[in-house]
Amino acid sequence: MVKKTPHPTQPPKEKAFLVGVDFYKKQRLLSVEDSLTELALLSDTAGLDVVGEMTQKLDHPNPETFIGAGKADELKALVEETMANIVIFDDELSPRHLRELERILGNHVRVMDRTALILDIFALHAHTSEGMLQVELAQYEYYLPRLTRQWTHLARQAGGGGGRTGSSGGVGLRGPGETQLEVDRRQIRTRISHLKKELEKVEAHRSRYRSQRKRSRIPTVALVGYTNAGKSTLLNKITKSDVYVADQLFATLDPTTRRVELPGGHQALFTDTVGFIQKLPTMLIAAFHATLEEIAEADLLLHVVDMAHPNALSQFESVQYTLKEINAGHIPAITALNKIDLLGNPERAQEIASQYPQSIGISALKGTGIRELLDLVQKELFEKLVPIHVKLPYQQGQLISLFHEAGQVERIEHGHGGIEIVGKIPGRMTAQFSDWQYKEQTPTIEEEDV
Repeated sequence: MVKKTPHPTQPPKEKAFLVGVDFYKKQRLLSVEDSLTELALLSDTAGLDVVGEMTQKLDHPNPETFIGAGKADELKALVEETMANIVIFDDELSPRHLRELERILGNHVRVMDRTALILDIFALHAHTSEGMLQVELAQYEYYLPRLTRQWTHLARQAGGGGGRTGSSGGVGLRGPGETQLEVDRRQIRTRISHLKKELEKVEAHRSRYRSQRKRSRIPTVALVGYTNAGKSTLLNKITKSDVYVADQLFATLDPTTRRVELPGGHQALFTDTVGFIQKLPTMLIAAFHATLEEIAEADLLLHVVDMAHPNALSQFESVQYTLKEINAGHIPAITALNKIDLLGNPERAQEIASQYPQSIGISALKGTGIRELLDLVQKELFEKLVPIHVKLPYQQGQLISLFHEAGQVERIEHGHGGIEIVGKIPGRMTAQFSDWQYKEQTPTIEEEDV
């Protein structure tokens, strides 16, 4: 008789307690309750067990403890009752907030915020060398001003830089451990400088790759959307590939590109990009600059929306806001309203669809509406002409020729330093002219009065 080897037991999950604050004077896309629901999903993705949550309404953050002093004492009691060992705030905490909260809650409880949690998840899910470099840079830039015992946590999770796991040395007037912190800070600054240089090389490589793609004149379509909206599932369905898919937030971080044959016989490159989320940490936007440029340089955006989600419209607006932040708001876009199969009422589906520009209902999982979606992509890239007003330097002879060959010139003026052209070009080409495009200007009061 063969003796069965028992499965190794999984280590118990760390217990997380969530805290959300509703600021009276602050506009937000999601209610504090919905935002905490999302924070709970993020915690689950990070492998944590959520054991409770607490909310408070405030005019502004408490300078010492973020929440009110009485609420901080209540939090301590709830943490002890639930035996939580991590407290996660839904808003970013200052170094002072972290220090005071840790002092109140005790050394056995770690305090972190939404930003630190997202960085933790990104560290778990980054697999390419570029993704790991980007995550590591974001982690170090976040933790540098917060170096206390948080440094121990960073050393465990950092994408490759490592670090010290303790603090020793340095006694006297400066206080025990302080000298070691200065050494750690210096090491981190050196590592940040190195990471930035490495990412500059990545960016240069990407730039050369994009230039080659532009010369080949194969247009690119960037799939964008709120995290977990179904982008990877859609790319798999369109390309019959097997991009990793999981029902988790930020399941995939590294961009994946596939060639697609469109209904009209043309080809396009479809790129699945990192999902967006409300309160996306600014250092992540900066660290993922090279990856996000894939979006900003795309010829067309395919914005995937989880139509069945109760906060679908807020998620759509959050993505639109981030697209403007990374200078991609001007790129032509199609909205793919995913998971239409989960809406039983066709009239309700039609009503929801009317709230989104240039939209089409699909089911990435079942393949519903995929052909119609690709027809729309074909039309946007190869059949639709969009108005444009540019001033091209004389050195950009290739772009000047391209405008004449593929577009419709309505007015042209040769002036000092370049050629001003007004006309129409195929939507897929707008990104190539973006550096020389006249920006729309809001009229002044005097102009409006006239």
